[in-house]
Amino acid sequence: MVTYEIKVKTGDVLGAGTDANVEIVLLGSSGKQTQSATLDNRFRNDFERCRTDVFTIKDKTDIPEVTEIKLRRDKAGSFSDWFVEKIQVTNRTSGYISVFPILRWIPPNVDLYFGRYDASLPQFDPRPEQRRAELQEKRQLYEYEQKRPGFPVQVKNVPNDEEFSFSHKFDLVKLNLTLKADKAKEMIFGDESWETLDDLTDIYSKTFEEPKGMQGWESDVSFGWQRLNGLNPNVICLCTHLPDKFGVTEEMIKPFLEGLTIFQAIRDKRLFITDLEILNGISVIEGYVCPTPIALFFVDARGQLMPVAIQLFQQKGPDNPVFLPTDPPYTWLMAKMWFNVGDSSLHQTVVHLGCTHLILESVCVAANRCLSPSHPMFKLLAPHLLYIIAINDRGLVKLIGPEGVFDILTAVGRKGAAELIAKGTSPWRMDVEGTYPEFLKHRGLYCKDGKILPTFYQRDDRLDLYEAIHSYVSKYATLYYDTNDKIIKDYEIQKFGRELSIPKSEGGCGILGVPLKDGKFSSAEQVALVFTSAIFTSSVVHAAVNFPQYDTYGFPPNYPIKLKGTPPKDKRPLMEEEVVKALVDKSTALDVLTVVSILSERSTNALGDFEVDYIYDPPAVEIVKEFRQNLKNISSKIRDRNKKLVRKYDYLLPEKIPNSTSN
Repeated sequence: MVTYEIKVKTGDVLGAGTDANVEIVLLGSSGKQTQSATLDNRFRNDFERCRTDVFTIKDKTDIPEVTEIKLRRDKAGSFSDWFVEKIQVTNRTSGYISVFPILRWIPPNVDLYFGRYDASLPQFDPRPEQRRAELQEKRQLYEYEQKRPGFPVQVKNVPNDEEFSFSHKFDLVKLNLTLKADKAKEMIFGDESWETLDDLTDIYSKTFEEPKGMQGWESDVSFGWQRLNGLNPNVICLCTHLPDKFGVTEEMIKPFLEGLTIFQAIRDKRLFITDLEILNGISVIEGYVCPTPIALFFVDARGQLMPVAIQLFQQKGPDNPVFLPTDPPYTWLMAKMWFNVGDSSLHQTVVHLGCTHLILESVCVAANRCLSPSHPMFKLLAPHLLYIIAINDRGLVKLIGPEGVFDILTAVGRKGAAELIAKGTSPWRMDVEGTYPEFLKHRGLYCKDGKILPTFYQRDDRLDLYEAIHSYVSKYATLYYDTNDKIIKDYEIQKFGRELSIPKSEGGCGILGVPLKDGKFSSAEQVALVFTSAIFTSSVVHAAVNFPQYDTYGFPPNYPIKLKGTPPKDKRPLMEEEVVKALVDKSTALDVLTVVSILSERSTNALGDFEVDYIYDPPAVEIVKEFRQNLKNISSKIRDRNKKLVRKYDYLLPEKIPNSTSN
């Protein structure tokens, strides 16, 4: 008799454990198979959630190298449903270990077969009928629905598999429990208005940690830094001309260009512009204003990006002046603060929620509908889809629901937020916004030698990380698609590409710029670009626009979400009292601090350190190891750079980047 050791790990999914009777058959490549054996340890409650159970079976058939298993369960017990993460089989005679990643619910009274490593293209799967039946069921679970006009498509109903596990620490219910629940903080803050700007700085020694954005927040250096290394670096562009609607003249900004003319500054690629025209016509909360600003920036001799002109609304006119650094100090400060009201409105709605969370949900639904869990490309993507649907399902209610976060804290409210998301996500293209080097080229900012915007550290880190992810994905894709014929005949990946690009009105995701040729994938590079875009957006882009929130929003004047009153319409000198009067009251500031401190928390594993392992195919495992080493090298590079900087940028250290948007 031959002895086999079988390790079964039950998954970390709600309701994963089972009381059912489980049987297993071991199969080899020569056609040999064992008798069906029941997996049961006497006097032990086997198959509990997130636990590994070890079984020993004996059989007269010797299969030195087990290449396939057959699994079956019944409906016995009060809880018979069962989600299996993986099964490992060891032939104690040969010593050979075979790993079978399952990562599925096991239905009752059905024989299911799983191959070693469970990674095959559909055209090579030895059990095509089992695979098709499984995908058919998933297509019924993952139906598309556009829940709001203009929004990316989402899942119609949240499948049980997408819910948070018991062991996942983050839960948006925490937001309700924490918001204004700490009475000690409420007493310190109170409901009154602030008296002075110094009054704001006193609260951090008593309640919250001091945010990084508080230091030197009023300086032009900090304001320029925000455009590059803050939460919304997606709007600044190389200035090639001054638009007619912008009332800037040569004489106005001559003192700030270090002896250059506007023409020379443009020629030398030292002049940059931001135009938040997208905010034009967006609804706002009654009694509040959201500017639609245009601003001009100049790179000084020290490489710092400095603001030189701000116009708070789109069309120039006598009541819409161009504010300059030489204006009265508090007048110029107010212009910068009102600019940030517009910028923060765009950040929260489009840059963060729309172009990471919601667009990735479309990709997540398409992947689950079109790609078998056995598909190698699904295994590559799966760690980066973790809890995306769950966080969106809960988050949208808290953010855009009646009396939600947007209504309480922002100038645009839930109505304006919905309008902005629709307006900002509709033109999003996978081959531009979703492909970081192309996005930079589109805005004139692509540079790897530091000659353009030398203090744009976020760009530099994003580029390194994009290249590492693209290399990882390309090598992985080429491992399975070593010929174009394999791509052409892979009907699952072809369906995935079509559903991503089919218009929403025709039942697809409606994502623009999916790199297909004649409606099909025809090369491994096309496939790699799509998966690189999804992984990069889910991890790096989301980390960049999410985790600095506390440091940025945490000091109310630094990056206000809304201000009271109206933006200045002339350049008369303002007093500090008028700046303070424009700030939200202490109670609202407490709400802001609470929300952004929760949103800035990290609660899942770092990039490359996956919560669940999907990849076991040895050549693919080596590619993953190489990716992890590349991430370590990037981390060392960032740390070495930061040693030389007074103001460090460390939000994109790979060890600080989660795998998905689930935070």
